[in-house]
Amino acid sequence: MNRRQWALGAVAGTATLGGLAWRWQHDQAAASLVDDPLWSLRFPRPEGGELIMASLRGKPLLLNFWATWCPPCVKEMPQIDRFHKAFVERGWVVVGLAVDGPTPVREFLARQPVGFAVGLAGLGGTDLSRRLGNAQGALPFTAMFNRSGNIVHRRLGETTFEELSAWALEVLAS
Repeated sequence: MNRRQWALGAVAGTATLGGLAWRWQHDQAAASLVDDPLWSLRFPRPEGGELIMASLRGKPLLLNFWATWCPPCVKEMPQIDRFHKAFVERGWVVVGLAVDGPTPVREFLARQPVGFAVGLAGLGGTDLSRRLGNAQGALPFTAMFNRSGNIVHRRLGETTFEELSAWALEVLAS
């Protein structure tokens, strides 16, 4: 092996190790978020009061980030509400975190009420969704947590009742 081949191999190996280290660090950061900050958060509710995330710990959770100005978010809202109605009896909790202002959310929910809890995350919801694995910070973004508080599924973009149900059944079976 000549020096050039050796140097290229060393560069490739270093890049591979760097990528693996970045991935490990990213996974550790996501795991530490689940262990602490997410569950310590509180969000105002559109109807008044607070959504206290600590009260949801230990339950399977579907967390959806949405906004009234986001067409795919609005389109998937009935699918998420249908999931809530179908899986609440099995112990599932559904939370919608609105990356939006209080007035548009209240007006939207007056026109299209949902049965699940909604919290007002404001623009800070984008940062939270990024820490949960939404690298683009785009909407809608959905994360599913098992009873241990670990993220088991993530989806950037519109989801469906069928997809959410398949995820939930997988979690319940494990």
